[in-house]
Amino acid sequence: MNTSHFNPQVIRKTVVAMLGACLLWTAGASHAERLKDLASIQGVRQNQLMGYGLVVGLDGSGDQTTQTPFTVQSVVNMLQGMGVNLPPGTSLQLKNVAAVVVTASLPAFAQPGQTLDVTVSSMGNAKSLRGGTLLMTPLKGADGQIYGIAQGNVLVGGVGASASGSKAQVNHLSVGRISAGATVERAVPTTLGQGDAVYLELNDTDFSTASRVVEAVNKHFGPATAAAQDGRVIRVRAPQNSDDRVAFLGALESLNVTPAQTNAKVILNARTGSVVMNQAVTLDSCAVSHGNLSVVINTEPVISQPAPFSGGQTVVTTTSQIDIKKEPGQVLMLKGGTSLADVVKALNAIGATPQDLLAILQAMKAAGSLRAELEII
Repeated sequence: MNTSHFNPQVIRKTVVAMLGACLLWTAGASHAERLKDLASIQGVRQNQLMGYGLVVGLDGSGDQTTQTPFTVQSVVNMLQGMGVNLPPGTSLQLKNVAAVVVTASLPAFAQPGQTLDVTVSSMGNAKSLRGGTLLMTPLKGADGQIYGIAQGNVLVGGVGASASGSKAQVNHLSVGRISAGATVERAVPTTLGQGDAVYLELNDTDFSTASRVVEAVNKHFGPATAAAQDGRVIRVRAPQNSDDRVAFLGALESLNVTPAQTNAKVILNARTGSVVMNQAVTLDSCAVSHGNLSVVINTEPVISQPAPFSGGQTVVTTTSQIDIKKEPGQVLMLKGGTSLADVVKALNAIGATPQDLLAILQAMKAAGSLRAELEII
């Protein structure tokens, strides 16, 4: 091949242009999200299940029956249901049994025979559920109907040991999990296949995002396919046939939509001192001054000892020394339009702790220089 016609400068410019186009395309596409990450389909949801049961086979780490009478009552009722009648006045001292609450989530479209993972939590004073076996426990929904049955060996991720008053423990011992420990016995009715439309529910109410979703759906599937009912719910026309509807919903969830920019928000946790800001937080021009004032009080005993054979008494008094330290305050100028990175850098520069940030950000909001919604939790 004759390469004398290729200009290295032209090739270099072409490569740079192609890389620049790829970077621009990547930057533009990085803001788009799948519709399934922005919204959910109305009616497609999980349902919480809960049941009360017994865990047996514990190595002496079960409930103390003197303090948890419901455990003994549950064991008695279970034995009676199996045809075992205890003599009147029998006092059971059980160490290997624990009363537990079993919880699980029933996914959408679950059918009888499918298995679920369950979480087993002690509700008494059992020291550990390690090595125990959950007996058959009905799992009920909010309507009181039984939707699953749980049973199996409890797997506890923690470990602990105690001897002679010393105790060592890693992780939690009173909560365990059983993988595929429950079997679905009843399906939850769904209305997804009824009617000529499905409804999308945005995770966050936003009129701009709802408008963009409608525009993307109509552009892909045709005009008048989608219509926004409000800032959260979008009505989408769907095929009547079940096969066509499933394929339609699969394509619908895969659509890429660029959501509207999130609202600028600062979250303050007054209990822990945590401060979280999103990327949209900006500032107007302002000045921030910060200084610490510390007061240290030291109290020491002073003993006055009389001379020998003087007949005096020993007197004990105290003396206090008060030291007040005030660090010089720093005044920092923050220019308008400052980004989140500049805000964090500036507040760190003046030595502001998380507790100080609570007061500083509140003052900046009151002064009108913080362009963000301030939420205290």
